[in-house]
Amino acid sequence: MVDVSSLTSVHDRDARRAMLRTDDGVRIEAVYEPSTASVTDTAVVVAHGFTGSVDRPALRRAALALREHAHVVSFSFRGHGGSGGRSTVGDREVLDLAAAVRWARELGHTRVATVGFSMGGSVVLRHAALERGTGAHTDAVAAVSAPARWYYRGTPSMRRVHWVVTRPVGRLVGRYGLGTRIDRRDWDPVPLSPVEAVPLIAPTPLLVVHGDRDPYFPLDHPRSLVAAAPEGTAELWLERGMGHAENAAGEELLARLGGWLARP
Repeated sequence: MVDVSSLTSVHDRDARRAMLRTDDGVRIEAVYEPSTASVTDTAVVVAHGFTGSVDRPALRRAALALREHAHVVSFSFRGHGGSGGRSTVGDREVLDLAAAVRWARELGHTRVATVGFSMGGSVVLRHAALERGTGAHTDAVAAVSAPARWYYRGTPSMRRVHWVVTRPVGRLVGRYGLGTRIDRRDWDPVPLSPVEAVPLIAPTPLLVVHGDRDPYFPLDHPRSLVAAAPEGTAELWLERGMGHAENAAGEELLARLGGWLARP
């Protein structure tokens, strides 16, 4: 469901905002930006990382770069930015992504690809596995700086994330310091992990991108994701000198990502 008075055609060159409603009733803010490319039908839906939002500079920069290759839908996950609800840190966020993909299709795009960063990377992987054969399916998926498994605490950066998510004081820091409202409830049941989702994605094209200086997830995470895919169905780009997620994605990488996502 889209809370807008009217939806113009995809040939209208003006960007627009909307409030989407997920299957569990959460209102999600989203932005549609037509491509600057001369001819393309592909829409790319961009999923940000934990504590991000549709208006954060890093996501705006990524959306601008991707517009050179495809139409772009960006949005704020639940508990982030102007969206409602509380963050479940990768669980019910699949419903947010599904709402954004449906909106892209309602705007007339027959080919929709997804790209996610960090937490958003885990979400696009699970979405690609769980929404196959539905009206919210993706035609290609790219996960950047994504974890392979849940509850990872092997780096100082991830131990800080777990403190923010699991401790009452941490959630206050998340809300007032990071602008992220976090659900205090534990997962029940524990959702399908990214590495468990990967075998279910094929034959949808899959790209895994990871930096060799990622301070959150070491290289065994992207390698595990690609190893879980049926042979020949996933690509791995290991980026030299890259850190973590959309903040570390340079212009050259974003251009390559846009080309990969937009190719028929």
